[in-house]
Amino acid sequence: MISYITIGASDIDRAGAFYDAALAALGSARQWRQGDWIGYGPDPEHATIMICPPQNGQPARAGNGIMVGLKAETPEQVDAFHAAALANGGTCEGPPGPRPAYGEGYYLAYVRDPDGNKLSAFLKR
Repeated sequence: MISYITIGASDIDRAGAFYDAALAALGSARQWRQGDWIGYGPDPEHATIMICPPQNGQPARAGNGIMVGLKAETPEQVDAFHAAALANGGTCEGPPGPRPAYGEGYYLAYVRDPDGNKLSAFLKR
């Protein structure tokens, strides 16, 4: 259903370093950079996550109640995502671990990027 998402960034180079590291931990890579836009996804023709400055020229800010959930294949990927995010300017919103309140088999970590956007890496076994 979702074709792509854009995530606002106030400093595209800082955001690129954060997303390069955090998404690499989940097996993804930067596909392209065009000016102030960076695209991530399965291939250069289909970027599903794009990082860019807000088009209205206002400062980037996190959306209240918005979170991007990123699928992981293993608990180790969730752990690596969390560690990479924190090492590249992110902040912890919930350390990696099981989340029994969500149901059996959920393993998640929550972070905020340098602009305050909330992300999770998760898997359900």
